[in-house]
Amino acid sequence: LAQAVLPPTPPACISRCAQTTIPAMALKIVAGLLATLSTPVGASLLRIPVRRVEVQHDDDTTSGPQVLLGLASQLGTSERGQRVEEEVVLSNNKNMAYYGEIRVGEPGQKLTVIFDTGSSNLWVPTKATGSGEFYDFGVSSTHVGSSVIFQISYGSGDISGLFCQDTVSIGEMALPNFTFAEVNDTSGLRNWAGMPFDGVLGLGFPELAVRGVPTVMQALVQSGQLAEPVFGFYLGDQQEGQLVLGGVDASHVASEFTFADVTHPGYWSVALDSVKVGDFMTLSATPTAIVDSGTSLLAGPSEEVEVLALMLGAKSIKGMYVIRCNHHLPAMAFTLGGRDFFLEKEDLVTQKIGHLCVLGIQAIALPQRMWILGDVFMRKYYVQFDWGQKRVGFALAATAQNTNLV
Repeated sequence: LAQAVLPPTPPACISRCAQTTIPAMALKIVAGLLATLSTPVGASLLRIPVRRVEVQHDDDTTSGPQVLLGLASQLGTSERGQRVEEEVVLSNNKNMAYYGEIRVGEPGQKLTVIFDTGSSNLWVPTKATGSGEFYDFGVSSTHVGSSVIFQISYGSGDISGLFCQDTVSIGEMALPNFTFAEVNDTSGLRNWAGMPFDGVLGLGFPELAVRGVPTVMQALVQSGQLAEPVFGFYLGDQQEGQLVLGGVDASHVASEFTFADVTHPGYWSVALDSVKVGDFMTLSATPTAIVDSGTSLLAGPSEEVEVLALMLGAKSIKGMYVIRCNHHLPAMAFTLGGRDFFLEKEDLVTQKIGHLCVLGIQAIALPQRMWILGDVFMRKYYVQFDWGQKRVGFALAATAQNTNLV
């Protein structure tokens, strides 16, 4: 096979080593995929249904991994046709991970990926990983291989493979000759073989990309296929979510957006004014929050999380913060762009185990002080990622209980 021509390797991008490990959560990822893709033509929307994949449920909730793939696992290391807005429906894995479908190669091979705002590369597994679904580059007529090594170091080990080029499609949008990684070793990702998704599609900025290769969002913007250089996330609570490329879906937004500028392009980082518990405690020592769809929980500096847990009346059991389910829980709030974004008890509880409720809060050790706002935050708030203006917009996500104001 011909060899792909790849950009030179920036030294800081050869490997991104985690400073944290992935604790076991009392959860199993057991949901399947229900995807609907949307392409507006002119002023109308064309909705294309995609097959639902059923996955057998496993009621064992005594152990299992949480998804912690994006920011938390990397910090501390060095026209085709009319412009469209593309909608990708995401599956909900017991409220712990969100993934959707892409196609790779010609003819297109369907694979499911986590859409991860905390990383910037696309990688998919090959047959060598033992995954049930994998990228078979041998049957793609447009595959161009290379000998350039791809590697990311996670807290529990490495994943590795080779870069290649092939056509990558999301809905009706296609990126020919796109550079991504075909991974042949996923042994460093705990329990990956048992998860119902195949790879990771990073939606972070180019500064994070291993080997400096173009990102999917960068390529889509440059191709002119997007209506706007924007994407929006709606993460459904016990229902399917939605990723919109090229704009936001107003039907999932229940308030006006509050915007905060990206402070350090690379991650989707914004200034964090404070973290509050009820009306009796305010923490302001941590200056940055990063919105990361590849992290399941709220993650922050250990000393702050321990104080918050104390104020919330939570105890640490095997790395999880738990309360008795009948315990009153004061609201938490993250102050972003001058506005408080509240999380109530029903937002913070991710799992019930008997009379105990598991909170979606995690203490992690990072070289920089920051909070990671993962899916616990993003389920309550619709997040608009404005690639063009380098800003993040936050709005209350529409539910059956609130009114759409937009």
